[in-house]
Amino acid sequence: MHRLPPLSELRAFEAAARHLSFKKAGAELGVTPTAISHQIKLLEQYCGRSLFRRRPRPLALTEAGSRLFPVIRDGLDVFARTIAAIKRDRGRQAIRVTTTNAFASRWLVPRLPLWRKVRPDAPLEVIGTDSVLDLNAGDADIAIRYARTAPANGTVSELLEDTFWPICSPQLLSSGLTKPTDLRRHVLVHCYWPPSDFEAPTWERWLAAARNRWPDAPELKEMDHLSFREELHAIEAVIAGQGIGLFSNVLVAPELKAQTLVKAFDVSLPGYHYYLVHQPNHPREKVIKTFSTWMLSTV
Repeated sequence: MHRLPPLSELRAFEAAARHLSFKKAGAELGVTPTAISHQIKLLEQYCGRSLFRRRPRPLALTEAGSRLFPVIRDGLDVFARTIAAIKRDRGRQAIRVTTTNAFASRWLVPRLPLWRKVRPDAPLEVIGTDSVLDLNAGDADIAIRYARTAPANGTVSELLEDTFWPICSPQLLSSGLTKPTDLRRHVLVHCYWPPSDFEAPTWERWLAAARNRWPDAPELKEMDHLSFREELHAIEAVIAGQGIGLFSNVLVAPELKAQTLVKAFDVSLPGYHYYLVHQPNHPREKVIKTFSTWMLSTV
């Protein structure tokens, strides 16, 4: 790629050539006539040709200056129009929000009509994934992180904290599930947790906590099991009455409110936190802050 002179020199030349006046060019660009003259001298040194005839007055373009002027003028116009179009398009571009599949499906998506009422001009693109997308790399504009502790990077606000309860259908509960020993006759529904998470809210940890209250609570090996890689599938299985799940009260809140799911026992495990995260000085920081404020207001 050919090396170009600094943009400040090209802007000074274009303004001076258009006005045929260093004074008017300086007033337009907010600098002194002397500064305009200096920038043009640098450009003339770069080109190896004089671009203005300074004597006798009035100021006039040389043959080289006349060749250069329309090219620079049209180029700067193209820059300005393109940048203006990009700025307009930025306002219509969707805000990319990344979060876990389960939180996107069960918490965020049902609330999206409320956001559209607040900002109908700011569409969202929801990226549901259990992978952690890189905000620094521009993979998303906002992240809703699910973690034990607040992320170290970015602007962070805590949104929610959840708790894990043994959850089942009302029909299963009324079929004879009154004490932990009754679990031996039922299926435990499991969700996948990474092996590296030693504090994950698993059935094994819940049963250990339950034995502190009910010493005769069964061991994990004494029961039947149904396991799912995807948390959403586990929730659907429990809604269908296929067993008892250990679920976040945030994710099954609608079913608990409607009593299509109920808490089987009053022993719970601590969960995680949901954090809103975005990069400081983001080009769309204003609308991102509006979205963050709206999210916090819905909790």
